[in-house]
Amino acid sequence: MPYATIDGLSLHYTLEGDPQAPVLVLSNSLGTSLGMWDPQMPALLRRYRVLRYDTRGHGHSGIAQAPFGIDTLGRDVLAVLEHAGIATPAHFCGLSMGGMTGIWLAAHHPGRFRSFVLANTAAMIGPASVWDNRIATVRRDGMAAIVDAVLQRWFTQRTLDHQGDGLVAVRAMLQRTDPHGYAGNCAAIRDADLRASLQGIRAPVLVIAGKHDAATTPAQGRALAEGIKGAHYVELDAAHLSNWERPAEFTAALLDFIERH
Repeated sequence: MPYATIDGLSLHYTLEGDPQAPVLVLSNSLGTSLGMWDPQMPALLRRYRVLRYDTRGHGHSGIAQAPFGIDTLGRDVLAVLEHAGIATPAHFCGLSMGGMTGIWLAAHHPGRFRSFVLANTAAMIGPASVWDNRIATVRRDGMAAIVDAVLQRWFTQRTLDHQGDGLVAVRAMLQRTDPHGYAGNCAAIRDADLRASLQGIRAPVLVIAGKHDAATTPAQGRALAEGIKGAHYVELDAAHLSNWERPAEFTAALLDFIERH
C-alpha cells in the first residue's frame, strides 16, 4: 500500500486506472475510509485514473497527536498528489468533511485542479456544541456509542428499512475508525468557517446536496452554491451519504460535470 508522509504523518492512498487518463481525487467523509467510494469505482475507472486516500485519523492513515484544521487536510491532499507523481491538474470530489477540504483547496490552490465537486457539505457546519458533545462521547465510550445515531443521520429511514444489509460496509468503516482520529477531525470541522473564502473561488464547482440531509441541509448546499460564482447545484433524493444511498444518480451527476471540464 502506498503512503505519503507530511510532517511525519503517514497518509494511505490508492491510485488506480489508466495512467493516460485524467486524474480524479476522491476525499472521504468523517468516520469512513477510502472504501466509501466503492459504489462509484467501476464507472469512474472506465474514464479516469482515480486517486483515493484515507484522511488522517481514518483507515490506514496516521493519527495526528496535535490539533489541526481544514487547511491541514487540504495540504494533505497536495502531499498525496506529489507523492503519487501527479503533476497535471486533477479533478476533485469530496463529501462532507471531504467537501470542506475541497472548498479550502478551491480557494487556496485552484491551479492544481480542473474542477471541484462538493457533496453534502457546507462552508461552516455547526453548532460547536454538537461537535464538543460528540468528541467527548467517542473519547469516553468509543465509536460504538455513536454508530447507530450516525447511520440514522446518514441515510433515510426508507434505506435503513430496505437496504440494511447493504449498509454493513458503512457500519464497519465507522466502527473501525479510531476514536482519537475521529475526534481530531471533529474538532477541525467544528473550528472551520470557510464562508469568507467562497467569493474568491473561480474554479468550476458542482455542489451536490441531499433532499433529506439533516447534517448538511439542502439550504446549506444552496447557500454554498450561491456563494461561489458560476457554481452548479444538484439535489438528490437522499440523506447525508448520498453517494452510497443514490449511487447511480450521484455518479451520473459527478461524471456529467467533470467531463465538461
